[in-house]
Amino acid sequence: MDQQLQVFVTVAELKNFSRAAEKLHMTQPAVSQYIRSLEQTMGSKLLERSNKFVRLNQAGEMVYYHAKEILGLYAKMHDLIDDLTNKASGPISIGASYTFGEYVLPHVIKNMHQHYPLIEPTITIGNTSKIANLVLSHQIDVGIVEGAFHDKHLVIEPFAEDSMCIVAAPNHRLARKEGNVSVSELEKETWIVREQGSGTREVTEKMFQSIGIDPEKRLEFGSTQIIKESIAAGLGISLLSYWAVRDESARGSLSVVELNQLPVKREFSIVLRSPFQTKALNVFLSLLRAFGSESPRELE
Repeated sequence: MDQQLQVFVTVAELKNFSRAAEKLHMTQPAVSQYIRSLEQTMGSKLLERSNKFVRLNQAGEMVYYHAKEILGLYAKMHDLIDDLTNKASGPISIGASYTFGEYVLPHVIKNMHQHYPLIEPTITIGNTSKIANLVLSHQIDVGIVEGAFHDKHLVIEPFAEDSMCIVAAPNHRLARKEGNVSVSELEKETWIVREQGSGTREVTEKMFQSIGIDPEKRLEFGSTQIIKESIAAGLGISLLSYWAVRDESARGSLSVVELNQLPVKREFSIVLRSPFQTKALNVFLSLLRAFGSESPRELE
């Protein structure tokens, strides 16, 4: 059954029998036979086929979703058994929310690669909600998310603290102001915020509530990098992580706005689904926890 599912998932993702056969090192008739056998087992057609396209029907969408989860569990089981006799090695799939994934995770991966070169990480970047859902569906081994995240089906372990700061262009009037800015001044500004489901968006909304403002002028962007570029271009201000702006702050291309209520704190958390972990994953988790115990807490 696992071979049928693997063939089916490959065809569904490539949307082509010939390309799937090539990727799987099989003949096209063999691929077709696996699909027919799976459809017979399921008692339903799973793919709509023509000379121009191959796509999932409604039943196929259901099978594809669960097939990904089953194959992920199968691979994890195999890795766990392999770990009983071998060193830390093999694949681990890591998901991280944007701030940690883009600005911190590369340094952790570099450290792991130097000491454990046989571990093969794959990285998925998304907002906190997406990463948690991938862990829930067993499509990734571990997630790193931002903010106060809760889910009764997941093991959530805070491991590092992050400082958030208001950022503006160096020539922005708030950046040039001596001393702390007032709350009323902040409310008049255009705020550039992340999308719903983002940990950064969550902490931004909490800051608005805590200081009692509700800015009318807002722009919503789906990437921290786009927000930084927009701030530098003078479009507005934003609340961003220390990690995301430390290089620009040091170079002077972005400025931190002084406010008595800042910095706002939030946590980075490890998110797991399974209580069983491969040696490779245990190594990665140890490196994350070591990073958390050593990471700086404030803007330097």
